[in-house]
Amino acid sequence: MPIKILVVDDDAHIREVVRFTLAKAGLEVIEAGDGQKALDLFRRTNPDLIVLDITMPELDGLAVCREVRKTSDVPILFLSSRTDEVDRVVGLEVGGDDYVIKPFSPRELVARVQAILKRSRGKASGAAEAKELTSGAVRLDVLGHGSYWKDKKVVLTATEFSLLKTFLTAPERVYSRDQLMDQAYDGGVNVSDRTIDSHIRNLRAKYAKAGCKDLIETLHGVGYKLGSCR
Repeated sequence: MPIKILVVDDDAHIREVVRFTLAKAGLEVIEAGDGQKALDLFRRTNPDLIVLDITMPELDGLAVCREVRKTSDVPILFLSSRTDEVDRVVGLEVGGDDYVIKPFSPRELVARVQAILKRSRGKASGAAEAKELTSGAVRLDVLGHGSYWKDKKVVLTATEFSLLKTFLTAPERVYSRDQLMDQAYDGGVNVSDRTIDSHIRNLRAKYAKAGCKDLIETLHGVGYKLGSCR
């Protein structure tokens, strides 16, 4: 079945550009011009990924993301006209996987969409990967895309899942931000240090809520490693 992308933007021209760009890459596109219609389509069509504008009247992209995250971990790529990095980081903190700044290049948009889809589907390159990764009480069901602390399921975005998978693959290794960027984004797109920090913060918060208070350790000036909470 074709991969289905829900594109949400109140600007019809932007929707047309995104639709043409993604369709050219072989992806099926459905559209919504406002937040409420986006939620209706999301519930009826079960898309593989949502491309979501942040700034929309009535129900903005952040509100849509929060509502979606109550029931689903479908990947979300934010479109933002805001140049302030703090605003973009907020999108990641409410559950977004990545963001693209308007105006964007079609090539960058496709690269980011494909990178997110690859993470969400857990596609391996090269040798076959393990079906499950564990370290103490932290467990990832790689094939089923499930993450757990003891017997509690922890719902992660595709990017958060990819980062935790990286840590569990080599539990004693220390990763720099650049190395984590390469692992999470396949080296195909450029993201800022703040983006990685936001994803790490979200991972910590979600596992802390489940009872794991020290999932990831910060080594100042060096990077991150799996913490003692295993």
